Amino acid sequence: MLFPRFRLMARFWPMALLVVFSALFAVTPARAVEPFTVRDIQVEGLQRVEPGTVFASLPLRIGDRYDDDKGGASIRALFALGLFTDVRLEVKGDVLVVVVQERPTVVSLEFNGVREFDQTVLTQALKDIGLAEGRPFDKALLDRAEQELKRQYINRSLYAAEVVSTVTPAERNRVALSFSVTEGEPAKISEIRIAGNKVYSEATLRNLFDLDTGNWMSWYTKSNRYSRAKLNADMETLRSYYLARGYLEFRIDSTQVAMAPNKQDMSITINVTEGERFVVSAVRLAGNYLGREDEFKTLITIRPGEAYNADQVAETVQAFTEHFGRFGYAFARVNSQPEIDRATNRVALVLNAEPARRAYVRRVNIAGNTRTRDEVIRRELRQYESAWYDGDKIRLSRNRVDRLGYFDQVTVETSEVPGTSDQVDLNLNVKERPTGSLTLGAGYSTSEGLGLQFGISQRNAFGSGNSLGIQLDTSKVNRTVVLNTTDPYFTEDGVSRSFDLYDRISRPYTDTSAYSVETQGGSVRFGLPVSERDTVYVGAGIESTTIVPGNYLPAAYERYINEFGRNSLGYPLTLGWGRDNRDSALVPTQGNYLRASLEWSPSFFGGELQYLRSTYQYQHYIPLTKQYTLAMNSDLGWGFALGDRPYPMFKNYYGGGLGSVRGFEPGSLGPRDPDSGNSYGGSKKFNLNFELQAPFPGAGNDRTLRVYAFYDTGNVYGPDQDISPSDWRSGAGLGLSWISPMGPLRLAYAWPVRKFDGDRIQHLQFQIGTTF
Repeated sequence: MLFPRFRLMARFWPMALLVVFSALFAVTPARAVEPFTVRDIQVEGLQRVEPGTVFASLPLRIGDRYDDDKGGASIRALFALGLFTDVRLEVKGDVLVVVVQERPTVVSLEFNGVREFDQTVLTQALKDIGLAEGRPFDKALLDRAEQELKRQYINRSLYAAEVVSTVTPAERNRVALSFSVTEGEPAKISEIRIAGNKVYSEATLRNLFDLDTGNWMSWYTKSNRYSRAKLNADMETLRSYYLARGYLEFRIDSTQVAMAPNKQDMSITINVTEGERFVVSAVRLAGNYLGREDEFKTLITIRPGEAYNADQVAETVQAFTEHFGRFGYAFARVNSQPEIDRATNRVALVLNAEPARRAYVRRVNIAGNTRTRDEVIRRELRQYESAWYDGDKIRLSRNRVDRLGYFDQVTVETSEVPGTSDQVDLNLNVKERPTGSLTLGAGYSTSEGLGLQFGISQRNAFGSGNSLGIQLDTSKVNRTVVLNTTDPYFTEDGVSRSFDLYDRISRPYTDTSAYSVETQGGSVRFGLPVSERDTVYVGAGIESTTIVPGNYLPAAYERYINEFGRNSLGYPLTLGWGRDNRDSALVPTQGNYLRASLEWSPSFFGGELQYLRSTYQYQHYIPLTKQYTLAMNSDLGWGFALGDRPYPMFKNYYGGGLGSVRGFEPGSLGPRDPDSGNSYGGSKKFNLNFELQAPFPGAGNDRTLRVYAFYDTGNVYGPDQDISPSDWRSGAGLGLSWISPMGPLRLAYAWPVRKFDGDRIQHLQFQIGTTF
């Protein structure tokens, strides 16, 4: 017989089991909806998302068989869009109802306290991580956004920057995001130490770096702001310095960057091991050189008996690789293998080459041209698609695109085509730069006061590659309006076409009652490319010139008016030749530039003017070191009459000032009127200019800001005068060149070295938009 307690348990035991099993089955997946055929699909809860987006993502269509597995897959697919915070499926008979709740949309992004950045930079940085106006808001992105903003500030050495985000709900399921930034002061490098060096002093090695502890120009260069990228670049510079001087086994053991507790001061310590200095004992070729060993040997710049130089090794390897590229071997591999003899500190270099296989270019991809049209770039390419790979043509293509002047950076990368063994793609990447330029000129003299000129041009109008320009001078002395436009590809073969229209009124004096020369005309000019670097120019125009008598009229002008009248009409024909081998149009350090032109005004068109006018200019740049450049410029002009009339004086050359002999007033050199003593130019000119260009003190290796010392000499001569060094004027001085946002700016302070009585001196001169 059971005790009462056990009888009670026996009575309730079945009930307890029933409760337990019910609970287990309650959490066990069970069929929620019996499978059915979907007759219709409806979507509820949409505000901004298009219904088509939902339907396209569903793995179900009308007429399909619905079951729980497809229902789960549908929910997962809709959540994967990232557009909804909640998704539910409801069944009404054989109709499937999709009920969604959209994520809020970001209506605005606001930055407070930002001074270091243009806000568009931060907006783009957040857009790159998925947070932007008009996009769905995800709270998980806020943390990423704050970290991204801090990363942007760390890149500017602002390690103490703090970012706080605020989310403000707005109407119609939207949110406004605000980021409050406390920037703090930038961290500055207080100390740079190099340990382990024995051959070269610490000061010598630190001078190689772009990073430093600051100087009086740090506000411009920001060289005392820490940057990991700059430090890595300096480490490579240090390594290259040793490797170029024979220290083959030089290594950087460690680099420590320590931040002070105040997050304002940083110290950098670099530990190095110099190793022994090695001398090259021999250079040998190994591998497959296509039977052209003699050709490749001429490319070797490594010299046995001299210290090992990694720069020469790299140049030789690059030259070998490029030479293989000339024969279509895009995958050629050239390795330098040193055979070191530590007992004698000598090293033999073995250049091992494997040309691999010949390839052709499948496609040329262009990226980075946000404004410039693709065709403007492609028409400069000399490596064509579906043609054999040619390293020379690829380099020429890259240089031609770079010489357009539309881009800050042009790079070409080669990538193999997957699944093929003989095809490559060329990826040409460009970085756009502003192509508009503003030209300003000024000079001050006690006689004429301040003179100003203004010009504006766009070399890549609307991304078309065409240029448009206007020059204005509205001073009381000189009034000028010049309009010009150039289409560099008037024909598919690269023939350019230029139009010029001009209206000039020129007075030599500030007195408005002084005589003036008025010129109106227009011309058309074509440029014919005869080689990759040479262009021939031909053109024709019409020009009307009027001499308006007034005070200070030179006797030569008065005689011309009395004999031939005030008005003259000419039809000048032009012929020119240009060649540009400079490594840069803005900051050249090597190469040369040549320009020659001939202007002929014949009589057989009915023109009254008959003359021949020629100009020749040559510039040459010699890199003395990585930082110093010697620049030379020569400029020669010669004009003479062809018919009964004398050479027209309003076609005279002028000298003095920037682009001529600095230290003398612009246009003040040459023959003078015997009555007034003022210069009216001459039919001949000759100038020589020399410059030694160097980095601006404290600006490091910044090529956009440089100083230069110069020496100029030359003069202007009349038709009956010979060019003689005894008459040359000379000036010397110091100058500053800066690639400013408005264009190249040059400032010069000159002292006349050789001058004559009556010369007009002007010490300080500057101009924006000129070279010499």
